[in-house]
Amino acid sequence: MNAAPLFSRIALIGFGLIGGSIARGARAQGLAGEIVATARSAATRARVRELGIVDRVVDTNAEAVKDADLVILCIPVGACGPAAQEIAPHLKPGAIVSDVGSVKSAVVRDMAPYLPAGVHFVPAHPVAGTENSGPDSGFAELFTNRWCILTPPAGADAAAVERLAEFWGALGANVEIMTPEHHDLVLAVTSHLPHLIAYTIVSTADELEDVTRSEVLKFSAGGFRDFTRIAASDPTMWRDVFLNNKDAVLEMLGEFQEDLSKLTRAIRRGDGYPGRQRRAAVRSLHPHPGDPPRHRRYRAGRSPGRLRPQPCRVEEDAIELSLPDLIRQSIQWMRGSGRRMTRP
Repeated sequence: MNAAPLFSRIALIGFGLIGGSIARGARAQGLAGEIVATARSAATRARVRELGIVDRVVDTNAEAVKDADLVILCIPVGACGPAAQEIAPHLKPGAIVSDVGSVKSAVVRDMAPYLPAGVHFVPAHPVAGTENSGPDSGFAELFTNRWCILTPPAGADAAAVERLAEFWGALGANVEIMTPEHHDLVLAVTSHLPHLIAYTIVSTADELEDVTRSEVLKFSAGGFRDFTRIAASDPTMWRDVFLNNKDAVLEMLGEFQEDLSKLTRAIRRGDGYPGRQRRAAVRSLHPHPGDPPRHRRYRAGRSPGRLRPQPCRVEEDAIELSLPDLIRQSIQWMRGSGRRMTRP
């Protein structure tokens, strides 16, 4: 006899790579009695119906969340606040409302004021993805052995947090709990800054007058190819990420610029690359197999961890004017090169 599903009805608002992967994984693992999906675009909704990977596709967010036990917003961070306001009157008491955004403080700030009492708000960030997007891009194994970070606000219901952790664990993810502020600082280092660097490097390569695009692709080593893959990610989503986490991103950019300045001075003086210090830093990030683990997986029955948020220094905003054009130029360069992108 099969066990009862974890949720009777799951509603997915937005259906790209992450939403499609959640739907495929939840169906494969029997985690929902019914999966209901919606998307802003009529073309996307039609394609989801054709794929047949959810039980129902509806036209509005309000209709999607009706009687849902779990509602997941799979949309850009900047769209979460208006979506929360729209669905709030239609949420079932006791429902869990979550998201998949790469920035958490802004999501809590924008969504929490609209969610009614009796609804459990547990933001989440599955740290997984590819450069592909759209309803056809998802696959059930996307979250396997990847991290999913839950950032429940103060006073969140412990049972709801545990239930959502169980859901992500069933999709194959390792689950970690952080405060929203600490999450944003960590991800500024591990994800947001690397993406910004990738966009910049691809843009720099495109502006070189003495090197042709074909030469860049022909003679690029694995490192540059990784940069081009990252730079092919959805520009709208990443613009939202950068601007909604700009304090932490600007802090990390400042640290990175200081390190680049040190390297520039060392090379000018003929000191070369400070290899010893850098090798030690790399070793600390890539421990040997025998080293003890430094991450903890969520265990059922454990209450949310209490991590003290780290302060972020706010610098003068220099992102807003150039970022959209930079991302767009990077994407156009990749598409114009004719390079075929493949799922890692």
